Amino acid sequence: MEEIEIYTSEINIDQLLKWAGIIDNGAQIKPLLENKLIKLNGTTVTERRKKVRINDVIAIDGIGCWRIITGEA
Repeated sequence: MEEIEIYTSEINIDQLLKWAGIIDNGAQIKPLLENKLIKLNGTTVTERRKKVRINDVIAIDGIGCWRIITGEA
């Protein structure tokens, strides 16, 4: 499992995936959501503005799995 550092207490999942380079633009999250490929802490994500927080785990079927950690400012 890889780690993604964030420097805020929470971030929208679409912003996080763009920031981490997992997707190139916001439009790319739509098919992932529609096909129910994204899971946050084991629960399927259906909304692009879902909040992600420190210690959450994101898994995208066929792509990877990441744990969110706090970055040092």
